[in-house]
Amino acid sequence: MPQVDLSAAEWLRSSRSADDDGPTVEVAFVGDQIAVRDSTDPDAVLLFTQAEWDAFLAGVNGGEFDLDEEGELAN
Repeated sequence: MPQVDLSAAEWLRSSRSADDDGPTVEVAFVGDQIAVRDSTDPDAVLLFTQAEWDAFLAGVNGGEFDLDEEGELAN
């Protein structure tokens, strides 16, 4: 994957993050890439294509990553 300039990226935080300074996952839309990082390690960035991001969101919305009572993947 080509290098992506993240210097001007506007990182979005989850609205469920109660503490604005606490650790959370952040997402930025940079050109045709979606960048994802952990706020506690901002230099470690994962890049996804729009198709990959759409597939991930479909999995989230479809319950693919839901956990059962024991904390295991339900599916």
